[in-house]
Amino acid sequence: MKIDHVAIYVNDLEAEKNFFVKYFNATAGSKYTNFRNDFSNYFLRFSDGSRLEIMTRNSSVDAEKVRYRTGYHHIAICVGDRKDVDDMMKKFDADGVIVVSGARTTGDEYYAAVVVDPEGNEIEIIAENNSGLRD
Repeated sequence: MKIDHVAIYVNDLEAEKNFFVKYFNATAGSKYTNFRNDFSNYFLRFSDGSRLEIMTRNSSVDAEKVRYRTGYHHIAICVGDRKDVDDMMKKFDADGVIVVSGARTTGDEYYAAVVVDPEGNEIEIIAENNSGLRD
């Protein structure tokens, strides 16, 4: 089995789509809108075939995103090696993207950094071939 996709609700569908296209080279499918159900979405496909569905409804409730809450916490995206992580962080910094934590080796041996997307959701940027990873 595998996870087919992860889905998140957002307020600004276009800004969120553009963020993932710009920084992670995601390919956006066609926008789907169901006017009767007040629903629109995009499926974003990444180079490895994984997908993220971003969805919106005018009637969505936008609760405060408290960092240490139950439920969704972050999406981790592997961008290549450590240099690729560092290069992405320079790009985020230059573009004024909010950085939660800069690139570093974490306690569980990931080389990672954390930024937030336009909706305030945490995105962890990680390097592949992390040694000592726990299963």
